[in-house]
Amino acid sequence: MESPLIREAHLLEQGIQALSGLLGPEWQVTQRPNKSKAFDAALEVRADGDSTFTQLLVEVTRAAPPRFVMERLVPKVELLREVNHYTNLLVIAPWISSQARELLRQNGIAYLDLTGNVDIRVPRPAIIIHTVGAEKAPRSAAREASRTTLAGVKAGRLVRLLADVPPPHRATDLHRDSTLSLPYVSRLLDALEDQLLIRREGRTIANVDWAQLLRARAHETSLLASGSYQGFLAPNGVPALLREIPSLSTEYVDGLSVTGSYAAQRYVQVAVGGQLMLYVGPWLNIDGVADELGLLPVTEGADVLLLSEPDSFVRRRSEFVDGVQYVAPSQAALDCLAGPGRMPAEGEALLDFMEACPQEWRASKNDV
Repeated sequence: MESPLIREAHLLEQGIQALSGLLGPEWQVTQRPNKSKAFDAALEVRADGDSTFTQLLVEVTRAAPPRFVMERLVPKVELLREVNHYTNLLVIAPWISSQARELLRQNGIAYLDLTGNVDIRVPRPAIIIHTVGAEKAPRSAAREASRTTLAGVKAGRLVRLLADVPPPHRATDLHRDSTLSLPYVSRLLDALEDQLLIRREGRTIANVDWAQLLRARAHETSLLASGSYQGFLAPNGVPALLREIPSLSTEYVDGLSVTGSYAAQRYVQVAVGGQLMLYVGPWLNIDGVADELGLLPVTEGADVLLLSEPDSFVRRRSEFVDGVQYVAPSQAALDCLAGPGRMPAEGEALLDFMEACPQEWRASKNDV
């Protein structure tokens, strides 16, 4: 197995090659003796025939989560600027998340990842490079980071609990309320702390950035994943269909829950109408539900989507309105953010409402 030093040396070599390719043949990128133990390498960058050059001090890392940026890199660059205002810090990594990239830009730290996310701005000689690469971590980068992600059903449970219930939280309480294993909960909380989505004081979660947490979860999921839904047409229109649902038998009323645009429109109005999206409980069959509601299967122009319920937690803290079950605002926001078309805009509008009116949707400790 390669040692960490060998892997980082290879990563540095790849980063230098990528930088040279971006600058082109009229520029020279030279690795100089590194006199500082605080950085992994020192690069000199100059145009051919120009005596002016810039020095880039390089931090090579296999993972650059937001916590790493704020707690390690920002203090370094602040100290560096006290000594030499014109020396620049460059981070080289296999992949850097959008949140970490934003923090790096805000603090004037250059970055380059091997998927093509690059932002380097040097005043003298004038160098401005900004390119966009992968928005999601490639598998190789994910293995390097070896972190639990926000994808999957289990992560969805923990996200809903952290969003819906104000802190403080303890891992043991989240383990109990989610029925997830304690080791998994602990690993995911570590990952969330690295992403600055939670803040702990000792073993207690003291703060949750729930809005950013919902965005991060939605970024890792797709509401309309392949094979998870079927499209239908309501012959009498969606409003008539919603009026019909309360007259069905209990197993149907309890097993159908509205999400997406119609759930968001209970709180915010970005646009009128849209597709009616209904989660279908596991004890129901989508074709059977369609027959019960008189829906017509279509391949295009569907105004009703029946989605297979991925987990019972999507109905957690749902509410019946006029006999129809609607998912909780946090679930509606998640699904809108992970949906197609105008739905992400509806999700953002719903997040704005949730931030302004937490008393309208957040639970108390006694309502977990």
